[in-house]
Amino acid sequence: MCSSSTTEVTSKAEAPATVEGRYIYCVADSGEKASLGEIGIDGNKVHTIPYGDICAVAHRCPAVPYQSSDQQVVKQWVMAHQRVVDAAWQRWGNVLPLTFDTIVKGQDGDWARRNVEDWLTQEYDRLKARIDKVRDKAEFGVQVSWNTSVIARSLAETSPEIRSLREEIGSKPRGLAYMYRQKLESLLKKEMEAKADQCFKDCYGRIRRYVADIRVEKTKQAEPGWQMILNLSCLVQRGGYAELGRELEQVKNTEGFSVRFSGPWPPYSFVGGV
Repeated sequence: MCSSSTTEVTSKAEAPATVEGRYIYCVADSGEKASLGEIGIDGNKVHTIPYGDICAVAHRCPAVPYQSSDQQVVKQWVMAHQRVVDAAWQRWGNVLPLTFDTIVKGQDGDWARRNVEDWLTQEYDRLKARIDKVRDKAEFGVQVSWNTSVIARSLAETSPEIRSLREEIGSKPRGLAYMYRQKLESLLKKEMEAKADQCFKDCYGRIRRYVADIRVEKTKQAEPGWQMILNLSCLVQRGGYAELGRELEQVKNTEGFSVRFSGPWPPYSFVGGV
């Protein structure tokens, strides 16, 4: 969208506030000309700009980025952006969410609208193909964590090498026993890492059977005593998430494991940088 000279997304230095723009929330699977009301960022009136059987969901704005040093304000803008995408998703069923602060630049009058229409015209086949990819599907988040103390205790009981080293420590002099304990900690860390890799592969394989597409995300900091070992964004057929939920319930019931299963959401992670 940003590569075309007629659909250029502005930067802070490019456009004075008097230049008109269109803030684009998403592309929807509908050619309906409609108003969604004053639900946009800062209460802006949201409307559609249709082309054929698709449309851009937008509001009028100056062609300058939404910027603020107040992080609470930025957070409110982002949440408003997501609410509009959710509203379009609920209304039309299939949408391609755009990133926050995507603005199409225009000039005087209604040029920004025409630039959006030109973009929809030029990119129609690509946009339709991406809509077809996510058609009747929703995004879910899956995060699997484990309790490090429980897993470490289990490994200490089941690993022959760890058991042997622990037995040796009891028969060693104090100075040598300290060195053996360091060796034990190093071995336990190594086996925890190998176990985490094994669990990741196992959980990924079990989840993959129930989803249309999957993205591996960076793991996040878990609460004290826990470690996140898997963080996935999953594209799931609407109405088909129950089977995935049952599979995750089995993982959750494994001693020392915790599962967070969230959604459904519009397919933010699977639109390929619209």
